[in-house]
Amino acid sequence: MKTAKKVVLKGSHRPTPKTELKPIDSEAFIEVTVRIRRKRSIDEAIAKGEVIAREDYAQEFGASQEDVEAVETFANEHHLTTVLVDLARRSVILKGKISDFEAAFAVNLNLQDQQGTEFRIRTGDIHVPAELADVITGVFGFDERPAARPMFQIYKPDQKIINHAAGTPSYTSDQLAKIYGFPTGVTGKGQCIGIIELGGGYKTIDITNYFKNLGIKKPVVKAVSVDGGKNAPTNANSADGEVLLDIEVAGAVAPEAKLVVYFAPNTDQGFLDAITQAVHDTTNKPSVISISWGSAEVNWTPQALTNFNEAFKAAAVLGVTICAAAGDGGSADGVTDGKVHVDFPSSSPYILACGGTKLLTDASNKITSETVWHAASDSATGGGVSDVFPLPDYQANANVPASLDTKFKGRGVPDVAADADPSTGYKVLVDGQQLVFGGTSAVAPLMAGLIALVNQQKGKTVGFINPTIYATPNLCRDITVGDNKTTKTTTGYTAGPGWDACTGLGVLSQLP
Repeated sequence: MKTAKKVVLKGSHRPTPKTELKPIDSEAFIEVTVRIRRKRSIDEAIAKGEVIAREDYAQEFGASQEDVEAVETFANEHHLTTVLVDLARRSVILKGKISDFEAAFAVNLNLQDQQGTEFRIRTGDIHVPAELADVITGVFGFDERPAARPMFQIYKPDQKIINHAAGTPSYTSDQLAKIYGFPTGVTGKGQCIGIIELGGGYKTIDITNYFKNLGIKKPVVKAVSVDGGKNAPTNANSADGEVLLDIEVAGAVAPEAKLVVYFAPNTDQGFLDAITQAVHDTTNKPSVISISWGSAEVNWTPQALTNFNEAFKAAAVLGVTICAAAGDGGSADGVTDGKVHVDFPSSSPYILACGGTKLLTDASNKITSETVWHAASDSATGGGVSDVFPLPDYQANANVPASLDTKFKGRGVPDVAADADPSTGYKVLVDGQQLVFGGTSAVAPLMAGLIALVNQQKGKTVGFINPTIYATPNLCRDITVGDNKTTKTTTGYTAGPGWDACTGLGVLSQLP
């Protein structure tokens, strides 16, 4: 196979940046994840609502041993060694010299300086032997530029924020659980919440003190390393804020759920490997996964969008709910091309996409107002219409409009929403500092905590709940006021009765 004809791996192209590139050390060793096709399609099982055990997944929908051996044979011919084979995750991790990877996959690797930090980058296409063109669905790890950003914002009273009034409240998530009417008499016992983190870390003392101050039992928190990622706390202005926000929000809602934090590098490889490890984790077995990191669809390669989405399909069949932040940059999602964009992975049809609101309550914690979170031009809930994923069946009657720019009739984002405005945000203890955080980053773990409560209440996992919430009238409290238009776009989306591209169906607090 060594001299076999090479073909372009579909969806792998990366454009050449305009900035200067530097040569790379071709003798350096790297690890790369090769994704392999399924034995058979998973779509019919999802359509039927089938749920199978993790232990049975590889046999039903994993990669075949024959395909793995074909990839390993190709790799060995190019002096690449196998680090890991996981049939359920459909992943083969290879290790070798950069020069050998360049020869094997006909890739172009260089170094690029970004604000004083050098990253290995890949330009152009990945190539694979023609015989493996249908076998290999993606190759990740050549490019180590940051793939996503955390969707949180720290509230700073000295900043000018539209509609901020003196004395507006901030909350802990256990307070929000009561305000929103989450199930009572359950604590998440017997459940595991997986949390994906692409940087930062936590200090146990912060978690101990936070829950002690709340008078809530401290949850069990476990760190899992993926692709060398580690629990590495630094300071409150780093990604530590995201990590502690996720842990403290989910833990205060479901204090007896086990929290497993999957730390991975912030690359497309690290992000994908963290998701597949969490989804297929037969040791910790998370029943719900929270993701507060993402980036606009336009920033991803097609092979990444496809392979992430396939991983989310696997979660659906395993009965795992995945909650993801819809973004914190309004309808532009941080992109400066003047167009509307939605955030991925929340735009996957197999994700519970979580948008943001501004919540106001009175002294007795009764809701007095809840509108779309839109605090400033760069502080608003993400939401819109996917330019990649078609309208799913469960949104057929939701009156999702076509994308304002491309006119594509795509998947509408978000599905649900909850408090996310920094000025009415979440009280968090991070690196010894008491701070208030906003952003849809907080909504994903809040919803993950809710799902853990519901799973305990029902005695089974609710799994892929999107079809259920769209098919059940009045399950969500509708949010009808506000918009997510930003100065970075010429247009955006406005809330109204029923589903909208700001807060979805509204605030979810129960499941039928």
